[in-house]
Amino acid sequence: MKKLLMISMLLFSTISLAKTTTITFTDQMPTEGNLVLGVYEGGEFGPIGQKLDQNGDISHAIKAAAFTAKIDSTQLIVAPKDSDLDQILLVGLGQKPNQEGTKNSALDWQNIGGHAIQKAVDTFKTPAIFAFDTDNTDALANLAYGTKLGSYYFDKYYTSNKRIKTQAEITLYAAQATAAQKSFDNNWNPVANAIYHTRNMSNEPANIIYPQSFVDVWTDHLKGMKNVKIKTFDEKDMQKKGMGAIYGVGKGSARQPRMMVVEYMGGKKGDAPVVIVGKGITFDTGGISLKNPSNMWNMKFDMSGAASAVGTLYALAGQNAEINIVAIAALAENMPDANAQRPGDVVTSMSGKTIQIRSTDAEGRLVLADGVYYGDVTYDPALLIDLATLTGSVGRALGKDYSGLFTRHDDLVDGFVAAGKASGDEVWHLPLNDNHFKAIENEVADVMNSGPDAPGASAGAAFIGTFVREETKWVHFDIAGVAWGGKNQAHNGSPGSTGYGIRLLNEYILKHYSK
Repeated sequence: MKKLLMISMLLFSTISLAKTTTITFTDQMPTEGNLVLGVYEGGEFGPIGQKLDQNGDISHAIKAAAFTAKIDSTQLIVAPKDSDLDQILLVGLGQKPNQEGTKNSALDWQNIGGHAIQKAVDTFKTPAIFAFDTDNTDALANLAYGTKLGSYYFDKYYTSNKRIKTQAEITLYAAQATAAQKSFDNNWNPVANAIYHTRNMSNEPANIIYPQSFVDVWTDHLKGMKNVKIKTFDEKDMQKKGMGAIYGVGKGSARQPRMMVVEYMGGKKGDAPVVIVGKGITFDTGGISLKNPSNMWNMKFDMSGAASAVGTLYALAGQNAEINIVAIAALAENMPDANAQRPGDVVTSMSGKTIQIRSTDAEGRLVLADGVYYGDVTYDPALLIDLATLTGSVGRALGKDYSGLFTRHDDLVDGFVAAGKASGDEVWHLPLNDNHFKAIENEVADVMNSGPDAPGASAGAAFIGTFVREETKWVHFDIAGVAWGGKNQAHNGSPGSTGYGIRLLNEYILKHYSK
């Protein structure tokens, strides 16, 4: 056992924890280098643009380029002759606010910031100062949040500096720099850091992140945070607790399964927590039911739900939210060695219910069966949420635009739909009814994990719901279509992990459960 511990510590020591980008506001007018300048429709400026445009050079360039300044539009121009600036990237801010306030939503400002940093990195290749004329502190904080999210790029393994896109620091000019910095640091920076850590975790290859190293890395990130406690169950603990479902998935790998339980008790003592359980398959070969090899490399992302579950807790703890949260990461590596479970095997879950294994590639719902049951009966939660890259069918149905939302409690749907629209992590309500639960009944065991005559995503949701008490408020998110992607988005400049779920759950939980 000591030898295994030493090996684990040695491997962990080789994992470099990437630093997140630092956002700094300044009220010192930029005088040199490259500048990103926000412009309202009609070529209107605030005080910053007016100072730079004293000779009318910028206004002339806007007219000459027919720059409309609509949201997401950009235009590169030469800096005024009488300044020491090099080049200016104009960024459209949309309509200028009237006396009633800003016309852009929080998400609009975030997307403006995200698109601006990505365009600036591609255009200048070196850091630039960002200047946006708005006296709305919340708008500035949201701009900074979007800029930080949009600047993310997983370039850790590039050996050529020419390919590096990460910017360690970003400076934003604003007349209200102090107030904007405070708003950003208190409300948005913890969320952005959580998304950075979550993306890094999911983007790492499976030889770096596996069940124990997942625990080690998140433990390091959570170190020193107030009101946070961590406990971890290993394979022996799982056997003692009767967690035959998660243990069965992980026993075919040399890297044994783990269940990481993180508690953040920032709310009133005794208040029921919100429990978030994440599927954490650190690599999925399909087991004995081996996957097609062509896209198997993508299966390093199969632990995205677990990463986002812990990431959401990290975000809320970083904001010192007055709420009780528990994150559970159900971690296993699904491999086809001599000890792996087989199609036709029967396992007993922690709940006591038996499961016939029809396909060892339907393993995510197995680790979640023990994860959600443990979270339900241990914490008696006010709300139980699970996040899982569960089925290909949900991705085919909803594409990259939405995660699938399933629940027995339809009164919860509208709140999550609204939170999705506000945060950018959108959801779509899909059906879950009695027929889906009947479809997973089995002639050998209580339920089967695959093969029912029912829509795959709904049957998967029903399987997980089987291990949640009916009176417990529960929502299942199938994030298989949105957990990773191959194209740039305003909130993510890097192919790979999106960190989906953190923005959604942060928005929903703060609105509905924070004191």
